[in-house]
Amino acid sequence: MTDKPRFEFFYDCSSPWTYLAFTRVIPLTENLGVDITWRPILVGGVFNAVNQELYEKRANWSQNERQFTYYLKDLNDWANFCGLRIIQPRVFPVNSARAMRGAIYAEEQGQLIAWSKAVFEAYWGDDRDISQPEVLAEIAGEIGLDADVLLAATENPTYKQALRDNTEDLINRGGYGSPTMYIAHDDMYFGNDRLPLVEARLQQLLAH
Repeated sequence: MTDKPRFEFFYDCSSPWTYLAFTRVIPLTENLGVDITWRPILVGGVFNAVNQELYEKRANWSQNERQFTYYLKDLNDWANFCGLRIIQPRVFPVNSARAMRGAIYAEEQGQLIAWSKAVFEAYWGDDRDISQPEVLAEIAGEIGLDADVLLAATENPTYKQALRDNTEDLINRGGYGSPTMYIAHDDMYFGNDRLPLVEARLQQLLAH
């Protein structure tokens, strides 16, 4: 009997490329029969620790009209390819700490995928500020979670520490952004466009 490889998906809902990857990785792994270990993180904490140059690069890049125009086209092309609506939110970057703590709580309720999809859609599709507790309360209600309990969890030290632990684990294992995926603990893949490589490697491991 073939042992299933461990597959981890580190993610933050504040990234549009992560939205794309999150949507695509679910059917990919389901088709292969591989389980996903979801690892919510705070990507700003990763940037502050090991990727601070991103902030300057992002500022310069947004001032480069050609590059920025192509970025928007590329993102729109990917959104169309995946059947998603992705807009440019008015609040960007956004503080996603509460939303990602909420993902950890939602996982305990068997609702991580539903919660994360709803948060991605609220922010990238509907331009709702996911840093605001009232927005998260609305999202919780939309997927059948108790809004008051979820909001309490987002301020609970246990969930704060769990999010920090996931973020530090990614940093310690060489990660520098979202989404980051690992196969068999240390085989790292970064970015939405690496999913074909992820699929090929998983297929290879399953075949042996």
